[in-house]
Amino acid sequence: MVTNVIFAKEKSTFYSMTYDYAHLICFSPTHSSHMIGETVLQGLGTGHVSETDLTYEKPEENLTIHSGITVIVVPVYGGRIAETALERMEGIYGQDSPAVAVVVYGNRDYDDALLELRDWCVAHGFVPVAGAAFIGEHSYSSPARPIAGGRPDNPDLQKARAFGEQVGRLLNRFQTLDEVAPIVVKGNFPYKVKGPKTPQTPETVAELCTQCGFCIGICPVQAIRLEEEIVSDAGRCIKCCACVEQCPNEARLFETPYTDLLFKNFSTRREPEIFL
Repeated sequence: MVTNVIFAKEKSTFYSMTYDYAHLICFSPTHSSHMIGETVLQGLGTGHVSETDLTYEKPEENLTIHSGITVIVVPVYGGRIAETALERMEGIYGQDSPAVAVVVYGNRDYDDALLELRDWCVAHGFVPVAGAAFIGEHSYSSPARPIAGGRPDNPDLQKARAFGEQVGRLLNRFQTLDEVAPIVVKGNFPYKVKGPKTPQTPETVAELCTQCGFCIGICPVQAIRLEEEIVSDAGRCIKCCACVEQCPNEARLFETPYTDLLFKNFSTRREPEIFL
């Protein structure tokens, strides 16, 4: 569900804008990005928080955030911001609004995604004052071949909260937004060109599936339907694997050669990176 809240108030000091209001914008099919965003906001300790969750739909109208601090959290697919997230963020703008840019990736690399998000913030009228890359369980992870399995875990969330606290201390140093320069983050421009998508889509284990329809409801792009059995539309599926992770009967599987490659080469634990 998309919740659009516009904060409109006369221009005030940066300190007042920061701690009176906060806004969370996220795209989070498997809840990892949302979890990180909420924890960063807890660290910020902001009094009033509103949320625009883009996971299942795009806002019906453009949204302009006039004050407060905005935490924007999106997943990384193939070293770039998830395309569906970008599409649904298209009509969101900031005006005199500092932003925290956060990407969540599956332990391989976030490549140019954080730079891309920072640049999106600038292009849409936000001032990105801080950025971070956190780790979430990879979409292709499986119990037999875990890739950042169970993440974000407690140490990740502790670091997310500490990051929010650091951002709060940073903002205390400024009185107006004009004093803040956009952050410098890792990444390259032109951004990385994504490779071809894996042709596989999640499949249904017929003997385990009760056709409850849960996976249909949680698919962020309406790629799953019930025919004689539950099937995925390869043209729509974004391989987020929310249906695999959240099926109450463990009746959805995703098998791809990339899982073996990722498990072999990217199982060593990576830690969050922050930019202030």
